[in-house]
Amino acid sequence: MSGEPPFRSAAVLGTGLIGGSFALALRSAFPSLTVAGWDRPEVLQQAVQRGAISHASPGLPDALSGAELIYLALPIGATLDLLPELARLVPAGALVTDAASTKSAVCRAAGELFREGAQFLGGHPLAGRETSGIEHADPALFRGAKYALVGDSAAPASARFETLLRALGAEPVWLDADTHDWAVGIVSHLPQLAAVALAGVVNDETDETGLPLSLAGSGLRDALRLAGSPYALWRDVCLTNRENVARSLDRMMQALEHLRASLTSRELEAQFETANRVYKSLRELD
Repeated sequence: MSGEPPFRSAAVLGTGLIGGSFALALRSAFPSLTVAGWDRPEVLQQAVQRGAISHASPGLPDALSGAELIYLALPIGATLDLLPELARLVPAGALVTDAASTKSAVCRAAGELFREGAQFLGGHPLAGRETSGIEHADPALFRGAKYALVGDSAAPASARFETLLRALGAEPVWLDADTHDWAVGIVSHLPQLAAVALAGVVNDETDETGLPLSLAGSGLRDALRLAGSPYALWRDVCLTNRENVARSLDRMMQALEHLRASLTSRELEAQFETANRVYKSLRELD
């Protein structure tokens, strides 16, 4: 795609999987758009080599200079730590948006800091992989994916960002921060922790002969895909969405107890039928 971009210049703070993919998608959709990158020097070097950014900016003020869009793609803790400095340095009239996978803590902090000048818009791309880093960045990562937005949908800058997301193939969804964190606690955070728990059971049950792990097929690999995600990414998720994650785990334990109680009854069939319907609904969303 080409044409007039909704923003003339952007700064991507954190050029790993999400930030790098966003930068690659931006430059693919809008070749005239200037994209600065801010990260560790070795990561920036890879981002330049991959064509994700126009130029590397090891200094934050340089990265932000003249940027109309600031895309914050850092871990949640690092995002919260950087917000006060961003509020001081970001040019007036710019739009600052994040990609953190929990929204209440980030949007609450941003609401206290961005009262005038630059606008803050909470964001969360419901896209990702179990692998991280700029080497896995993909300009098509957001294509067909839901993209949660939290903030003032009527603001002109918000409308421009929504237009940009649609140009990248994403599907923007507006909701409030608390609703977002409850929803992703069930459909994103719970599957991750369920994969961790399942992997722990397999590990603990595997003996010196390698069984049962050595007997596993593609079904277990599919079920444990999320188990490859790094702890560093999920630590802050659990800390900033603890109540919703705990509630979703409680619901999972109730469901497992129900399954165990139904092993010799017709109720098990009903649970499989429900599971089949949910899976079919997910397939229809693709």
